[in-house]
Amino acid sequence: MDPVRQVMREILESDPAIEVIDTAGDPFIAAEKIKKELPDVITLDVEMPRMDGITFLKKLMTQHPIPVVMCSSLTEVGEETTLRALEYGAVDIITKPKMGVQQFIEESKIRICDSVKAAAQAKVVNLKMQHKMQPTAKLTADAVMPRPSGNAMLRTTEKIVAVGASTGGTEALRIFLEMMPQDAPGIVIVQHMPENFTKAFATRLNTLCDIEVKEAEDNDTILRGRALIAPGNKHLLIKRSGARYYVEVKEGPLVSRHRPSVDVLFRSAAQFSGANTVGVIMTGMGDDGARGMLEMKEAGAYNIAQDEKSCVVFGMPNEAIKIGAVDKILPLDSIAGAVLRECAR
Repeated sequence: MDPVRQVMREILESDPAIEVIDTAGDPFIAAEKIKKELPDVITLDVEMPRMDGITFLKKLMTQHPIPVVMCSSLTEVGEETTLRALEYGAVDIITKPKMGVQQFIEESKIRICDSVKAAAQAKVVNLKMQHKMQPTAKLTADAVMPRPSGNAMLRTTEKIVAVGASTGGTEALRIFLEMMPQDAPGIVIVQHMPENFTKAFATRLNTLCDIEVKEAEDNDTILRGRALIAPGNKHLLIKRSGARYYVEVKEGPLVSRHRPSVDVLFRSAAQFSGANTVGVIMTGMGDDGARGMLEMKEAGAYNIAQDEKSCVVFGMPNEAIKIGAVDKILPLDSIAGAVLRECAR
């Protein structure tokens, strides 16, 4: 068996919630095995013998819509091709596990297993209808920054929009950002995605939207008509100097099993922009962002959650709703309008 495929199998089998029913060396073998037993989730390599993963994905989503997690090398080469897989119906992207530093291996396990379990809950549709692992300590935003001190700026005329998303979030963000006018309030986003891919993702959105969309760099100013997306594998924080809002890109441990973490972004919003913030939590598995959103609400922010029907996975919004962190629950196509109305108040 291919070494990477063997490592992937070992990682997935280390989680008691996941059963690996089979592996395949190329798409033709996989297609035959799928006919005999239909899996709940498929992990699919971008580069495979006899047929590339993107072509196989398109065929698969046309004939047997199954949640698919795409695996790709941790390089910039081919990242746009991998991102195209999300348009064709893939649920998520993960980077292939790479042997080396123990921390990298352990974090790869968390990311891979969580992505597969999220995919198992995801809603997928036919492409013709659309364009035992040991428990790991789950750190909170305390690991990156202290709790809000209550010194956030009081409500002013300039607002900031803080957005968190995970599984299914790439397409949700596209829809949300395409509805934003050129003079939209500054937007700061955490989308759970591996490093390198966030830059290609931001570049793609920049070609589709009226506003500027870019991968955030340390000290970037949060401006009207601009959306900043957290770089993969780095935390993103909102900061303030006088009347200027800017972002800090920061190293740190996984928070709520993620880096970047929505909880970290939302806590920074509670600390530094407070009542000047509109928070949005979108589709995704788990509870990253729920506690941070509650801190935002306590600091005076107005918070919106995507509704269950329009979510690919209703985990993150539901967790925020359950703890009372949300002011409004809306379908995806109504969120942008509600954000603009709230920011204009």
